[in-house]
Amino acid sequence: MDIATLIGICTAFALVVGAILMGSSLTLFINIPGLMIVAGGTLGATMINYPLPDILKVSKVVKNAFFHRKQTVKELIGEFVTLAGTARREGILALESSIGDMRDEFMRKGLQLSIDGLEPSSIKEILSTEIDSIQDRHKLGAEIFTTLGTFSPALGMIGTLIGLVQMLQTMDDPSTIGPAMAVALLTTFYGALMANVVFLPIAGKLRNRSSEEVMAKELMAEGIMSIAKGDNPRLLEQKLNAFLAPQLRESVFE
Repeated sequence: MDIATLIGICTAFALVVGAILMGSSLTLFINIPGLMIVAGGTLGATMINYPLPDILKVSKVVKNAFFHRKQTVKELIGEFVTLAGTARREGILALESSIGDMRDEFMRKGLQLSIDGLEPSSIKEILSTEIDSIQDRHKLGAEIFTTLGTFSPALGMIGTLIGLVQMLQTMDDPSTIGPAMAVALLTTFYGALMANVVFLPIAGKLRNRSSEEVMAKELMAEGIMSIAKGDNPRLLEQKLNAFLAPQLRESVFE
């Protein structure tokens, strides 16, 4: 589980609630009609913007913001060096026994293609298509949360306008102006809070996760093609180390 995401959301809400309690009661900031306008309106506008199947897929993508098993690039390079050494010593068919222990489906699929004897160019084409598909899925999830973050402040403003109209209808009683104005402004508060504490940060997290995963998949594709070509482990390691910054590069042969 990604502790940073959970801590970030909890901390943001805790500080906001704490600041409210220091100056007033929390109940003053609870307004059910305002929440209905912002939450319902934001969800409805997003459903207009995207097909329902795309919105339903987001629940799977958003898990990447909270639950993410990160395999370091160094670990991947070490694993590929080991696999390349096995393939050079015992032949590429010897890797078949190792495939079942691999957690990553992309890596299993690529190595199976190599074992089946496909040409490296064909393997590259298949894996590149798979990477493009992964990027599209992750991009959609981030876009939907960005859209939620865009619509929620706008719906907050709409709620404020509704509250102001209702307030102006009761201008003959000055005692109602203050409370009515407070309720009107709450919808803007809800929209800004949802956008800047939940929706937009999650969209950014998903984009970062996507970049990390795509880089890992590109490294895997390069390693798989090197094994398919019969490259020696030292050459394979040099190719994969190119994905790292110079100061992070290490070699198992030194």
